[in-house]
Amino acid sequence: MRRDMHIPIYLPLITGTLLASFGQVLFKLGATGRSSFAAFLNIWTFAGLACYGVGTVLWIYALSRAPLTLVYPFTALTFVFVYAAGVLFLGETTSPKALAGMGLVLAGLYLVSSST
Repeated sequence: MRRDMHIPIYLPLITGTLLASFGQVLFKLGATGRSSFAAFLNIWTFAGLACYGVGTVLWIYALSRAPLTLVYPFTALTFVFVYAAGVLFLGETTSPKALAGMGLVLAGLYLVSSST
């Protein structure tokens, strides 16, 4: 695949990754403080499922346009987005080691995606 063909594929890849990450945060909001199965069926979990659905469609689109070896490594980006959302929006704690780990994930994604 030519290098210039990768540029348009990054938009659905990153958007799909953001939606999957947002879905995880919504699942967390829908699960927190709930104890019964019925309690998990709430607006937060349904919104999370909707995010996953749209993200999946974008992911399939990306797979139809780019090699799996370019698309699949972007799943690692969800770890970074979810971690950041946990810290920024849910007030969860972080550490220098964890931040270094997130940096390594981003560096690895850069290396893999730039070598394809």
